[in-house]
Amino acid sequence: MAPKTVAIIMDGNGRWAKKRGLPRTAGHKKGADTIRTVALAAQDMGIQKLILYAFSTENWKRPEDEVSYLCKLPGLFFNKFINELMEKNIQVTFAGELEKFPKATQDVINKAVNMTSKNTGLELCLAINYGSRREMLLSIKKYADEVASGKRENDLTEEEFSKYLFVPEDIDLMIRTSGELRISNYLLWQLAYAELIFTPVAWPDFDEKTLKDCLDEFASRDRRFGGLTS
Repeated sequence: MAPKTVAIIMDGNGRWAKKRGLPRTAGHKKGADTIRTVALAAQDMGIQKLILYAFSTENWKRPEDEVSYLCKLPGLFFNKFINELMEKNIQVTFAGELEKFPKATQDVINKAVNMTSKNTGLELCLAINYGSRREMLLSIKKYADEVASGKRENDLTEEEFSKYLFVPEDIDLMIRTSGELRISNYLLWQLAYAELIFTPVAWPDFDEKTLKDCLDEFASRDRRFGGLTS
C-alpha cells in the first residue's frame, strides 16, 4: 500500500547545475519541471498528499539574485503547468508564511490555489517560506492567545495541537534527495513516526522510477509506531 502523505526535501539543484557548468538558476528551473513529473507520478501511485520543501525560512540568506529567481519560479511553473494540473484533478495548496514574498509571487500561488480548490485528486502542497520551528512557535502563540482570551481551556492534546500547524497531517514517508542526511527544520512535529529515505539522486534527476523505488522501500519497512508486531 502506498503511503498517504509523502514529504520531499528537494535538494541538489545547485550541485546538479554546477556539475554541468550551468548557473544555479538552471538547476532550479530543471527542478521545477521535476515537480510536475513527480506530482503526476505520485497521483498515479496512490499518494494522497505530496508536500514539497520549495523555500525555507533560511533560504533568504542565499545570494540576492538567487532569491529573486526563486521568487519568480512559481510564476514560471504555474504558467507552464497549471492547465495540466487542472486536467489531472490535482489540488494545489501551500504551507508557510506566503505574505513575506513579493506580491507577484503571492498572486501567482493564490491563483493556483483558487483555481484548483475544487479538485479532488492529489493535494500538491508547496512548503514555501516554511520552517518547522517557526510553524510550531506560531501555533503555540495562537493557542496561548485563545486560552488568554477565554476562547478555550488550557487542555491541549497532541491531536488538537496538530490542527494549529500549517501541515496538520502526520507524514508517512519523508524523502531527501542529493545524499544529504539532515531534516533541515522540516515538519519536525509531523515526522514523529515517518519513515525516512535519503537518496543520492539530485532533485532534477528524480523521476518516476526513483519515486517508485522509494515507495518499494517504504513498503518493505516494518512500521511499529513504538509498539510490537506479532
